[in-house]
Amino acid sequence: MDITDTSGVLDEALQRLHAAGPERLGRLTNHAPMVAEALVARGRPDAVHRWLDLYEERLEEFPAAVAPVTDADWAGALGDPRRAADWIAYFGRTLSGHGWQSVLATWWPRLLPGMYGGSTHPVIRVGHAVRALLRDDASEPRLTELAHGLGYWAARHHPLAGITWVPGAPHAAASLHAVPPIRDLDGGFPARLARVERLPVWAGDVTDPATVRDRLAELVRAATHRYATHGHGEATMLVHAATAPGAVLRTLPALPRALWSPSLRAAWTASAAVTAMYAPAEAVPYVPPGRVAAGDVIERAVAHGDEHVIKFADTALDVADEQADAAALRAIELGEPFD
Repeated sequence: MDITDTSGVLDEALQRLHAAGPERLGRLTNHAPMVAEALVARGRPDAVHRWLDLYEERLEEFPAAVAPVTDADWAGALGDPRRAADWIAYFGRTLSGHGWQSVLATWWPRLLPGMYGGSTHPVIRVGHAVRALLRDDASEPRLTELAHGLGYWAARHHPLAGITWVPGAPHAAASLHAVPPIRDLDGGFPARLARVERLPVWAGDVTDPATVRDRLAELVRAATHRYATHGHGEATMLVHAATAPGAVLRTLPALPRALWSPSLRAAWTASAAVTAMYAPAEAVPYVPPGRVAAGDVIERAVAHGDEHVIKFADTALDVADEQADAAALRAIELGEPFD
């Protein structure tokens, strides 16, 4: 269960972080705002600044502006990573003049087809920002964080085209199992994404909002559970098969219900594409080292320290069952500790 933040730590952390850019070294994502929100949501605000002190050396200065993005010319700037500062400034201006849910409703369908850019991190950052806004008051640092998340998404907007859809299965778990792996595993996320050509259809005809929510929760659960037996294929990148649709699920309550169905389709495509790019062919049975209380999952993730491990544990706690807890423990075993 998410915990209301009465400490002020999240706002302090976000103010501290908004002088940094959304990426470093040209492509790697700045995970700090997402981790800070996850720690606060899970009742560990005391760990936030200590973790940021360690992570700070990875941050880079906020990028330089190129030219303002406007309502008249935004389409030409979409998907241009050089325009990250311009996009963040645009959303900062837009959010200051309109309600944040109205801005989100306008831009979500524009950005949704390109949620595959930035290794799906932009939509995950937006999901954390929205959860914080829904949980507590819409403070200025939280609105600024939403502007950073949306701006990062717009700058890294990257549609996935040319997919041949093949028959899937009734359930998310079976459909993830049916995802055909790409053949060439060289290169990073963008190179592999370009090689994704065939994906199974799943839940493509679901339109009822309540059913959409249930199917999206099913997908997050299936991808989280699957990590326990397949995370050895790529311990870091495979977490996004769960955390990307998890971010969409967290955002649903802030969106008009007409946008829920396309959100489910995009979330499935993202989860299936990550599976195609990184999941190993063979499952490895995993037996967790004894029963672990849900509260201990986040404690172990915090002690481990890796940003992906913390965010995956956060998603596993949303799923809230023993298999999800086991998957989080598996991520802790596989990931390289951060110190």
